[in-house]
Amino acid sequence: MARIVVVGAGVGGLATAARLAATGHEVTVFERADTVGGKLGRHVHDTPAGPFHFDTGPSLLTLPEVFADLFEATGAKLDEYLDLTPLDPIVRHVFPDGSTLDSCADPAEFAARIGATLGDRAAADWQRLWRRAARVWAASSRDVLRRPIDSPRDLAALAWRLGDLTAIAPGRTLRGLGRRHLTDPRLRMLLDRYATYTGADPRRAPAALVAVPYAELTYGGWYLRGGLGTLADALLSRCLDLGVVVQTGTTVTRIDAAGGRVHAVRLAGVTAPVPADVVVANCDALTLYRDLLPSPRRLAGLTDRSLAGFVLLLGVAGASGLAHHNVFFPADYDAEFDAVFGDPGRGVRARPAADPTVLVTVADDPLVRPDGHEAWFVLVNAARQGTSTGAVDWRRPGLAQAYADRVLEVLAARGVDVRDRLLFQEIRTPADLDASTGAPGGAIYGTAGGLLRPANRGPVHGLWLVGGSGHPGGGLPMVTLSAQIVATDIGPAA
Repeated sequence: MARIVVVGAGVGGLATAARLAATGHEVTVFERADTVGGKLGRHVHDTPAGPFHFDTGPSLLTLPEVFADLFEATGAKLDEYLDLTPLDPIVRHVFPDGSTLDSCADPAEFAARIGATLGDRAAADWQRLWRRAARVWAASSRDVLRRPIDSPRDLAALAWRLGDLTAIAPGRTLRGLGRRHLTDPRLRMLLDRYATYTGADPRRAPAALVAVPYAELTYGGWYLRGGLGTLADALLSRCLDLGVVVQTGTTVTRIDAAGGRVHAVRLAGVTAPVPADVVVANCDALTLYRDLLPSPRRLAGLTDRSLAGFVLLLGVAGASGLAHHNVFFPADYDAEFDAVFGDPGRGVRARPAADPTVLVTVADDPLVRPDGHEAWFVLVNAARQGTSTGAVDWRRPGLAQAYADRVLEVLAARGVDVRDRLLFQEIRTPADLDASTGAPGGAIYGTAGGLLRPANRGPVHGLWLVGGSGHPGGGLPMVTLSAQIVATDIGPAA
């Protein structure tokens, strides 16, 4: 039985802790925040009408079988803890010309919806792309998502079939794939948005990310009654039932690894180190290799070109008629990415996008809002917090409120004006996400955006990395798969 310390009680950390405890290890989780869940955050705003409950992180659960596997591996059933509700539409896309397209988990039905809205040629284009996406997904799920990938050499060594390589198209971007297969600019815009699921620019993101929409639109999008934050509650409950010790409000400041192996962790305000045979770091790779276990070589591979998000939490009187997830696209998508990422090479600073894509999530769930009201989560892509050329200083006085006003103006211009129905408005900037979760700069999907992420196995014996910053990537199912990879690699107690 190993003494295992998990640094961070996000979904990846809790999932790993539960799996390891179920196989006989002694597991302690240290979390700097006062609550568990990490980026799977929650917020309650009380009003005279009643409380409004918000998910401040993920708003969609995909690949539910990944979570079913997790609970079964720890001796429980998913439906004993969570109430999953399938969504149709998964996302309502509102394009610049006012046309609307609802996605769903039935490929034939979605193709029919595309045909009805965008025309038969667009539907045929999508079905051709879909066949390619299926091959990419099959290769990814078989060879990448459930096994350790420690280096580009590991990817190259996989026994890729020729058809896999043709579909994955190494060197091609997601934008390039869309232009090759899709003639309708609205479908190209829809495909581009999936690059942002990994915090990337579609003009630079690898074409292999076409597997992301395939997974979502094949296996469905789901909502958890009471909010997605209930997933954190369920994982915490499993951990406690299995004997895991979870300490919140406890910050790990250092990992002791003299002689090339883990020995202990250091806690803020505590003199004596906490012994550990194994440390699982559920924090950003940048935080791990810059602060907890400085490793310049590992730091060199990380990117600072990952998306953050600017968020409004709105209490709205009345009914809007919106779907659960709604995406309002701008007239010029490239202008948004130019603004958010900037161009440090040419000295062009990142800035708030003047005409951004706006995501509005409205859960039709009486558990999260008073009768006759709606709780809106509004998200736009944003540059990370910072003062460098590729960042924005969101702490600058007046900036956050001015941009919140701008986002509401953009929504009004796109036919959704709720400014006269607002009970309240709260603003969350990338600086807030940085402060509350330790995500460097407020990067939603970790600083290591892209396809190949930092390895799960660390540079010293007994160290592993779990969560969205490491392999296989960000998002709830990928983070949960990273926990499976790490727990399998560590193995059961002897």
